[in-house]
Amino acid sequence: MRIFESIINHKINTITAEELVKYANQFNISVTRAQAKKIAEYLRGKNINIFDDGQRTRLIREIAKAAGPQTAREVNKLFTELAKK
Repeated sequence: MRIFESIINHKINTITAEELVKYANQFNISVTRAQAKKIAEYLRGKNINIFDDGQRTRLIREIAKAAGPQTAREVNKLFTELAKK
């Protein structure tokens, strides 16, 4: 299970705006390209573990500041879906 978590976290920490939009569309989550760009820029280079509740919560708060609370809720849904797979 650790390898799976590492792969998901690596993808989150290196995701591009285009990839974020693609994944959001797969899970029927509404994220604009502009919002995806802001989120991807924030994530790039950070070593965030979305499987850690505390880290994910802090990340979602930061996304809410950058892209708004509704987008943060949508991204949290996406992260939750990715963590379930």
